[in-house]
Amino acid sequence: MEIFFIRAVQLILALSLLVLIHEFGHFLFARIFKVKVDKFYLFFDWKFSLFKWKPKNSDTEYGIGWIPLGGYCKIAGMIDESMDTEQMKQPAQPWEYRSKPAWQRLLIIVGGVLFNLILAVLIYSMTLFAWGDNYIDMRSLEHGFEFNETARNIGFKDGDKILKFDGEEENRLYYEDVRAANLMRNICNSSEVTVLRDGKEVAVAVPEELGLLNMNKGGSFISPIIPSVIDSVAPNSAASSAGIALGDSIVSIDGKDAGTWNKLNKIMAELKSSQKQTFTVSVMRDSLVNLTATVDSTYKLGVTPKENIVPVHVDYGFFASFPAGVALGWDVLSGYVSDFQYVFSKEGAQSVGMFGSIGSLFPAAWDWHKFWMMTAFLSVILAFMNILPIPALDGGHAVFLIYEMVTGREPSEKFMERAQMAGMLIILGLFILAMYNDLMRFVF
Repeated sequence: MEIFFIRAVQLILALSLLVLIHEFGHFLFARIFKVKVDKFYLFFDWKFSLFKWKPKNSDTEYGIGWIPLGGYCKIAGMIDESMDTEQMKQPAQPWEYRSKPAWQRLLIIVGGVLFNLILAVLIYSMTLFAWGDNYIDMRSLEHGFEFNETARNIGFKDGDKILKFDGEEENRLYYEDVRAANLMRNICNSSEVTVLRDGKEVAVAVPEELGLLNMNKGGSFISPIIPSVIDSVAPNSAASSAGIALGDSIVSIDGKDAGTWNKLNKIMAELKSSQKQTFTVSVMRDSLVNLTATVDSTYKLGVTPKENIVPVHVDYGFFASFPAGVALGWDVLSGYVSDFQYVFSKEGAQSVGMFGSIGSLFPAAWDWHKFWMMTAFLSVILAFMNILPIPALDGGHAVFLIYEMVTGREPSEKFMERAQMAGMLIILGLFILAMYNDLMRFVF
């Protein structure tokens, strides 16, 4: 329950900040062009609001609604999610959105997306300034990588060290945030990966059908090799009771190769699936020793490996953090855009999630660094999703405005109303799909 509460608080804080910044982008450009803003709300206030306030001599009502599904900025003279068609039946006023030139309306529309991108860059920059950045130099991996059956069928072999993607060198392996997927993304987006094998460079051809959604079937596609050499044993653990000691090298479990940390974890997961709690652990000391271990319902041995991977840490000064933040933001955005293609597959549709899935991305214990990194990532996602050319989203409005600017003809109000309604139905369908997927994950 404590973990749920910590994640829920982080999710609410992050989404509230992102919604406020997004709507403020619309609000600011509207006020710059002297467009009246009727309401500025965090969350939706259908029928009633939890809080509302209208400053003296202000046209805008500020408030907090009771439906925590986003927020909105109600701009006068615009067909939006409020579907206020009565206002549109009145003669256009100079302070209304519809009375302004198309280029001004376009800036008002994209203001939310622009501010979400700016926020992401600022967060990334200040996070890099405060904590620096960490990565693993793939050239320094003593034992190289190990691969699952899918990778081995392609041509990779355990012990390979990754050198190049389509001839381009890349040595950074990230492991702390959303960039951890970069390695697999680079592999499936390449036609050829060059590896170092037995002191020689070998080219591995990557088939076109390889994608992120089918890479990890049968275990992790690629993982750094960490030998199962024991660095510490938890007191009163299954390992301690079995006699496993500091410095032991785990060789096998019930005869299955457990010589690397990845293989060890996979075997423990198989034991949990089969509900087998007592098994034989073979360890190497001066000679091979067979021990009997019994785990509880958590299926944890209670050992940690001796790390053979030393991360590289990079510090950034205040001014240097901004270009680094821009580069990091672009890296995250381009990666997310590249992955978006999978949403239209069966597996991708099943991966769509709502608050439960998003909340699970936050750490179980409060960690400001991880909180801000995840908030910046969500800000990038919010910007990208809002710019999609779907009516009712900012991108849909932008498409109609660009059409108007190119052709000189403005779509009719009746067309805009129908498009807005169609877009809202599409969004509602996505919400239902996401909530259904969350429910299935929670139940099963």
